[in-house]
Amino acid sequence: MNFAIEDSAEQGTFRKEARAFIEEIVPSTLEHMADPVDMSYEQYQIRRDIGRALGERGWLYPSMPKEYGGGDLSAENVAILHDEMTRIGLALPPYYDAGGRMGAPTILVWGTDEHKKRFLPPICKGLVRTWQLLSEPGAGSDLAGIKTTAIRDGNHYVVNGQKMYVGSSHGADQSWTIVVTDPKGERHKNLSWLMIPMDLPGITVTPMDLLATGGEGGSGCGVKNAVFFDNVRVPADNLVGGENNGWKVATTHLEVEHGGMGRLADRRAITDFINVCKEKHDGWAIADDPDAREEIVNLYIESEITKLFALRNHWLSHTNQPRSYEGSQYSLRRKLSGLDIGEKMVRIAGPLVLTKDKRWAPVNGAIEYFQRDSITALHPGATTDIQRVIMARRLGIGGREKEKAANLR
Repeated sequence: MNFAIEDSAEQGTFRKEARAFIEEIVPSTLEHMADPVDMSYEQYQIRRDIGRALGERGWLYPSMPKEYGGGDLSAENVAILHDEMTRIGLALPPYYDAGGRMGAPTILVWGTDEHKKRFLPPICKGLVRTWQLLSEPGAGSDLAGIKTTAIRDGNHYVVNGQKMYVGSSHGADQSWTIVVTDPKGERHKNLSWLMIPMDLPGITVTPMDLLATGGEGGSGCGVKNAVFFDNVRVPADNLVGGENNGWKVATTHLEVEHGGMGRLADRRAITDFINVCKEKHDGWAIADDPDAREEIVNLYIESEITKLFALRNHWLSHTNQPRSYEGSQYSLRRKLSGLDIGEKMVRIAGPLVLTKDKRWAPVNGAIEYFQRDSITALHPGATTDIQRVIMARRLGIGGREKEKAANLR
């Protein structure tokens, strides 16, 4: 019995088109490093070039409307495009662009027509790279507790404060930033969102060298930074969603971050691990052992279940179906299953899987990075406990009125 999902004739034609185009625009000089901390500026620029080529076709952000530089593709074709990028070890976008991935859908919902026309095409075409600036030294899971201020002064907002755990290496063109616009205002009713050009005077970016967190499919999210604002003057028309309406705007951003639109980037390290386990060395493969083989099957099933959660959320959001707790359910599942899979890998193959021993040399340290990432990934994008709280509120547990899912389109 075959449970595999098969392409229709039309989808098969699109897959061939996507594969041929991706092979055309990806140069042989592209390197696949296990840990994106090691990404050189030259390798980063290769990924930006790939992004711009995809953007010209509307395939960098294929779910976005064509009028703003997206592809407006069907849910199935978006999934196929992600599949074909994953097949060669890249994500979509092929570089870290968290502000674009979460900011662009938020601007689509909350921005004015002018905001959409100004901010979305450069993101969708790969002309700019955008970080998201949320967490601060005293505010992470409690996002409403941020302290960075943006005080109106004529045609500008003057921004002062500090953001933490930001972005990746090699900088950004702009940052999608939540700020306090009414320091004396009521909590949750004193926040706003600014798109801040990162070349403005008064901005300092400092790498947090002791921290290295995860990145999907070679997206290049490794180094994290602290960003300092010292009397930075940001044009007032860069405020999106209305002054002091930022918490409502944040509901869409956080819905995307928690997985409400699905995150279709696959974790290629799992496939690489399974393939190496099947390879014979000195006439014997790890998968020849019945106990190891059973664990490998369980590992694969676990990864496929997580992928199906992502596909479900992608379809629900793309086709405007009713949603509730599904985003946080997927996020919780992904965090916990990633940790479990990392532990399974060591249990199946032993500690040498975390080294560049001759058997594991072909994966170039990817399994060690996967396990390290599975630990750090428990925290970003809301912790596992926060995801449980959100699910409980969406289900109406504890006699509460059911909380509604945020708008995504």
